[in-house]
Amino acid sequence: MSLPDIAQRLAALGNATRLEIYRCLVRAGHPGLAVAGIQSRVAIPPSTLSHHLKRLVAVGLVHQERQATTLVCRADFAAMEATFALFANECCSEEPAYCQPSDPNQPCCE
Repeated sequence: MSLPDIAQRLAALGNATRLEIYRCLVRAGHPGLAVAGIQSRVAIPPSTLSHHLKRLVAVGLVHQERQATTLVCRADFAAMEATFALFANECCSEEPAYCQPSDPNQPCCE
């Protein structure tokens, strides 16, 4: 994944409302949530929710699927992992002596 793609995704999540929407979808897991379910959780007008969902879809963090008359939104977990993997994979890459992971298979520092 390119740095410009990651920057666009992080910029989309830099808005508190979009971050809250995305958090709801991440917490919902793979089944996702209907737009009405998201709206009840974040309590914003439908047009505002639509605007924010459109941005999350545009950067690839959310996918939408129509099921009859219901629009279901799901977090794209692969995109989420790829977006944040940049930081985990480069943790202490220039100063490995400072990196002390509790699990040697994990790149994160403690």
